[in-house]
Amino acid sequence: MRLLVSPDRFTGALSALHVAGALERGWLRTSPDDTVRLVPMSDGTAGLLEAVHAARGGRLVSVTVRGPLGEPVPASLLHVSGDAGGTVYVEGSQVLGRQLTPPGQELRHAESGSSAGLGELLLTARELGAGRVVVGLGEAATHDGGAGLVRALAGVPEDADLDEPVVAAAHAALDGADVVVAAASQVPLLGLHGAGALLGERIGPEHAQRLDTALGELVARLDRSARALPRRTSLLPAPAVAHGHAHAGDSHAGHSHGGGGAARPGRADGTGTGGGAAYALSVLGARLLPGPDVVASAVGLAEEVADADLVLTGAPVLDARALDFSVVATVGRTAMELGLPVVVLAEEVHTSRREVARAGVSGTYETGPADLDTLAEWAFRLARTWARGA
Repeated sequence: MRLLVSPDRFTGALSALHVAGALERGWLRTSPDDTVRLVPMSDGTAGLLEAVHAARGGRLVSVTVRGPLGEPVPASLLHVSGDAGGTVYVEGSQVLGRQLTPPGQELRHAESGSSAGLGELLLTARELGAGRVVVGLGEAATHDGGAGLVRALAGVPEDADLDEPVVAAAHAALDGADVVVAAASQVPLLGLHGAGALLGERIGPEHAQRLDTALGELVARLDRSARALPRRTSLLPAPAVAHGHAHAGDSHAGHSHGGGGAARPGRADGTGTGGGAAYALSVLGARLLPGPDVVASAVGLAEEVADADLVLTGAPVLDARALDFSVVATVGRTAMELGLPVVVLAEEVHTSRREVARAGVSGTYETGPADLDTLAEWAFRLARTWARGA
């Protein structure tokens, strides 16, 4: 039997690669003759570089850039060789993630934090000569709408006005690159269900409303400045990103220079990731795509699924939202196209059998709080049910 193990990360320090290894170990205790392939996944946040590096290799480049409050933060980029200089993968959570916020500093980071460090990572990516840059973005400690990112790309001070020349300079810094944002959620930047509204759970609704109003003004300025920018042309054939979401060949979803039918500025799906850095990148010509699908394309998930008899995946929480947009959702849809069974392990399960069946999932199992030994034990037990001849 051929088993494909393709999980997301679990809570704490359980990376997708470590989770996959524990599941393999447990499974082979029951069914040692099975062939097990490990393809750890990511939704575009933490674990993006690890997942792609495990699947495709490449060169990890270590740098030090500015953190949310200007402090030096170590980070890495992954350069995978290929046509037109290959692809550089950037994990935005390294410089924007909530793990950088000490307890009690949430408001300070949200109000005063800058995305400048992400701009510095992108400049390093351009120095590596890559024709494509994939930027993974998820929930952030900062909420500056990408203003720091734009200023860093333009090479101007943090307090510089985001006028048309600055936006044009930032756009020029990415000239010649096909920039893709792998958005880990569909949250927009503005609106009742936008990133600002969600931020209210951490810093209070009054502070969140004030930040949202300020970002609305920023979005209006960026939108006006962007109207004079030229359309960016992709230099590389785009990888397919299927399953009903935007395709990697689509024009960028977050901003439109005169095109009909585009969402209002700052209200397109995914523009709120990275504290709005995704929106700023869309203004500069990047394409916003679902993070799990972008990673699936990068690691060759469809090809791996086609060579398997069963898929075992996992995530911290399996609920209705995860069945629509997550690593589990992408794995399930990919396997469902081939009629392949998918088994899901999750620390928490909040779904019905009917809901998971529609998502291509054959079985779900709730582990509770898990460590690697717990996951290995679960895989040992699952193999008794799902392995052929067990």
